[in-house]
Amino acid sequence: MPSSRTSALAVGVSSKIALPADEEEVTSLRRALVAKLAYTVGKDPIVASNHDWFIATALTVRDRIVDRWFPSTRAVYAEKRKRVYYLSLEFLIGRLLGDSLNNLGLTETMRAALSELGVDLDRLRAIEPDAALGNGGLGRLAACFMESMASLSVAAYGYGIRYDHGLFRQQIKDGWQTEVPENWLASGNPWEFERPEVLYHIGFGGSVEHVQDDEGLVRYHWQPAETVEAQAFDTPVVGWRGRNVNTLRLWSARAPDPLGLEAFNRGDYIGALASQSRARTISQVLYPSDETPAGEELRLRQEYFFSSAALQDILRRHLSQHNGDLHSLHEHVAIQLNDTHPAIAIPELMRLLVDVHQLEWEEAWNIAVQTFSYTNHTLLPEALEHWPVALLERVLPRHMQIIYMINALHLDRLKAEGKIDDGELAEVSLIDEHAGRKVRMGWLSFIGAHKVNGVSALHTDLMRKTVFSTLNRIYPDRIVNKTNGITFRRWLMEANPGLTTLLMETVGGKVLDHPEALAEFAAYADDAGVQERLAGIRRDHKAALGRMIAERLHVRVDPDALFDTHIKRIHEYKRQLLNILETVALYDAMRAQPTRDWAPRVKIFAGKAAASYHNAKLIIKLINDVAQVVNHDPTLRDRLKVVFLPNYNVSLAEAIIPASDLSEQISTAGMEASGTGNMKLALNGALTIGTLDGANVEIKERVGDDNIFIFGLTAEEVEERRREGLGTREIVAASPVLQQVLDQVGSGVFSPSQPDLYRDLVDGLLNHDHFLVLSDFESYAATQRLVADRWRDQKAWWRSSVLNTANVGWFSSDRAIREYAEDIWNVPVLKS
Repeated sequence: MPSSRTSALAVGVSSKIALPADEEEVTSLRRALVAKLAYTVGKDPIVASNHDWFIATALTVRDRIVDRWFPSTRAVYAEKRKRVYYLSLEFLIGRLLGDSLNNLGLTETMRAALSELGVDLDRLRAIEPDAALGNGGLGRLAACFMESMASLSVAAYGYGIRYDHGLFRQQIKDGWQTEVPENWLASGNPWEFERPEVLYHIGFGGSVEHVQDDEGLVRYHWQPAETVEAQAFDTPVVGWRGRNVNTLRLWSARAPDPLGLEAFNRGDYIGALASQSRARTISQVLYPSDETPAGEELRLRQEYFFSSAALQDILRRHLSQHNGDLHSLHEHVAIQLNDTHPAIAIPELMRLLVDVHQLEWEEAWNIAVQTFSYTNHTLLPEALEHWPVALLERVLPRHMQIIYMINALHLDRLKAEGKIDDGELAEVSLIDEHAGRKVRMGWLSFIGAHKVNGVSALHTDLMRKTVFSTLNRIYPDRIVNKTNGITFRRWLMEANPGLTTLLMETVGGKVLDHPEALAEFAAYADDAGVQERLAGIRRDHKAALGRMIAERLHVRVDPDALFDTHIKRIHEYKRQLLNILETVALYDAMRAQPTRDWAPRVKIFAGKAAASYHNAKLIIKLINDVAQVVNHDPTLRDRLKVVFLPNYNVSLAEAIIPASDLSEQISTAGMEASGTGNMKLALNGALTIGTLDGANVEIKERVGDDNIFIFGLTAEEVEERRREGLGTREIVAASPVLQQVLDQVGSGVFSPSQPDLYRDLVDGLLNHDHFLVLSDFESYAATQRLVADRWRDQKAWWRSSVLNTANVGWFSSDRAIREYAEDIWNVPVLKS
């Protein structure tokens, strides 16, 4: 048992990690802040706004990062260390002020310095906009990995696009999602360094010429019809304790000639700006709708734009450092493709090596394969990109030729080695000849990489058995598992300083540097003082979130209720629909049995739907319509509330996660690759209700069956149900509760002004329930009643909460990066 000293933990709730501020450093920071305010921002402290102080503070912190950035970079050059280049269309980095201060160990010192100037640090942190550089788990994983690579002294660059407006800012009007531009750069970005001298030309369209060289070899020369410039913007990424700093390099697009002066002088002012407008479109918005041919082409242009710029930059750096020797590229460079978005980098590297630097094809291909590795994030067909051959031939004609060559040599070799028969050619070909000829970018990524990794044990197993089954048989050692991870610095230390303080007081300061030390917290699972302290910390976060909900939605919630959280991208496979249908069933039951001892509950939803995803947007509307009815029903006596918080981003997640009691991870089994929200919530002590999907399986193995609520069909059972027939109407007929819920939704009980609004949604479930919402409904509802029973037993609940936090240390992104470094990249890391 823990020592008796832990009884003191029940007294008070710390809101910050209390590290003493050094007075000399406080004075130094105060002077630096005033100087930045005056000489860079150009403001007198007497008239300076909070935003002025934020800029001054960010620039002061950035100076201290730069002091570590240059030595980190010099060391990589001096030691000739192999570099990792992480190519990702998304980097969801969130706000950087708190992150940087925490990793530098300057939070309380900066707080004291600002306080002496009459400025509140927390207010400045709230002013900073979230960087609109990502959408969901893919981008947040990239951000966590960049921070962990810096913390572990892995020499790394991140490459992506500097989006002017990101995905979109989500607004809710009359219950509907509407999209407006996210103007995160409106007041500038104090963390970045513009690099006007780092500029690369990116070509599109045109034609390919072939000529014979002096040795009689045919060489190809691409003459693009259009050229766009990629300009670099660098953001330093500081690691834990400031030991190492890496670089996130983002590209902004512009035209070589920003103004057509001849057209301008003719009075064609709009035409004079046409080329600039077309070029800048590339870096305007993340994931433009690809429902139109123009939108599809823009997505391809984006992916090639940043991949080509990154590769040109990588080769320039390598050639400069290694005396022009490209033959050793794979020995000094590891390129990780974060999903298929940068897959076009494979033929682009071949073009650069063969056409520009004139390496022989076979050597260039061997170098490329040994250099690239590929992370697969999904088994969903629509997410495994397929580009029309005609589009590639028009936009990237030389790359289409190279893809044809890669494919022909690939198929010829497999046939010559007897690894495939004629019937399997279509399965492994890079060109899908069905329903229009398309290039399979997932297949290209697979054969162009020396390692292909899944992101959870289940996902990796399904990759081997389903989407890449034939390729896995041919290349049996290529697929490996690397379960995702999260950075504990942001998702524990910054998001939940009270819990961090509790962990330091029980386990010790080692927990800040060694996530595996969390396991020692399990010894306190039955300690009444720890449980009381933990409940108090959680309640403080819930009260703060309640104030946010009241301010933004004008809904009052009880911080003593169970906060039941479903926060993720809105998609049918993530099954927000299942959640809200069960919420309706709970609402009906509460009204039917008003005297029953119901556990008060607040259902919290947040997430964005793709702008063109009709059903996902309809589900958001349904959630808001149900909320409108439930939240205004006096018979419930505030025992059930439903809220949808708009514009989900990293900062909102940081407010919701430490306030959450229950974590909804209820995707259709076999469809979620991993998830990282499940890890963040479990780390903060939320109990999971979920299917055996993604990383839920590994969370269950670590926290124990008694501390997680598992329901529903397994991945194998899902496939069997789909093969044998869903039997949806029989399922509904056997469940009066489900029948009533569907009748209510379909008949307009929650949409009286539009009675048929959800009829198609209900009919879709009855006719083709692809995501098995109906099949899992009864199991989910029954498990939710078990959740309520556990909540009423507060001692048992908080015991499980302690054990969740204690047993998820393995899900640190530091662990994940160590595995990538050792098994895929072959680079050294900082020893633990």
